[in-house]
Amino acid sequence: MPKTSARLLALLSLLQARRDWPAALLAERLDISPRTVRRDVDRLRELGYPIRATKGPDGGYRLDAGTQLPPLLFDDDQAVALAVALQHAASAGGGIGEASTRALTTVRQVMPARLRRRIDTLRVTVAERAPDSPVDSGVLVALSAAVHAREVLRFGYGPADAPRRVEPHHLVTRGGRWYLLAWDLDRGDWRTFRADRIAPRIPTGPRFPPRDVPGGDVAAFVAARFSGSDGTSFGWPCAGEVILSLPAAEVSRFTRDGVVEELGPGRCRLVLGSWSWTGLAAAIGRFDADIEVVGPPELEAAFARLARRYAAAVSVHKG
Repeated sequence: MPKTSARLLALLSLLQARRDWPAALLAERLDISPRTVRRDVDRLRELGYPIRATKGPDGGYRLDAGTQLPPLLFDDDQAVALAVALQHAASAGGGIGEASTRALTTVRQVMPARLRRRIDTLRVTVAERAPDSPVDSGVLVALSAAVHAREVLRFGYGPADAPRRVEPHHLVTRGGRWYLLAWDLDRGDWRTFRADRIAPRIPTGPRFPPRDVPGGDVAAFVAARFSGSDGTSFGWPCAGEVILSLPAAEVSRFTRDGVVEELGPGRCRLVLGSWSWTGLAAAIGRFDADIEVVGPPELEAAFARLARRYAAAVSVHKG
């Protein structure tokens, strides 16, 4: 049987993981008797944790929200997860870096020396930082509250403080920035709004029924919108296929969203997408290699337009 302190920590962790726990299941998970479970619950109550006995065929326990904050207890895995999450938030940008650093310092101070030493060995480095876009914590709280309550939100947006009226559905992060995914009532379509450009208006509006995001996957829908798609096909609006006189291994290093297929020594097939045909042709043209356009015709026409522009640029320079 584990020591009492470790057992109490394990019991508290289980009680925090779900709303109701049958007493017999707690005893089984902790490998102790139901009588020991009752004694341990009483010890946690003495420490200030509001644990209530629940009625029913099996009987059990529930950890309720208390009016006072009892001592914070973390097991090793929780301490590691918390340290990694706070360090990542502190270094990834998005406007909450300073608050995350202060939170990590506060949490570290209340941990025992053994756990402090463990989290001090963790160092998280974010390789790609987002542009600086600080978001006031009050704005994030207001947006989250409107999403949770499903209440129509009015806000000014952007430098011109343009009025918007939306049904807020999801608060998401992408590239270190916070975004609000909402149904725009005036435009009749889904829109994503940068949180650092939102100035919420008080009070919020009436409640609204939830809408299903096209495709059912919020992350995929937002990614598709950023790629220029309408969010329903989950792909670039312009996609083409070419054959390059380069090894597949060399091309794949620079085609994050593309598909590369080896065709033989020094040749590969590339399928790539972009927000426009001209943008796609320019993206493919960055490879220092001969290009054979497989299709579609729109991509061929885009290469022809770029060729004329490049030739005209050279002529102007010579003149």
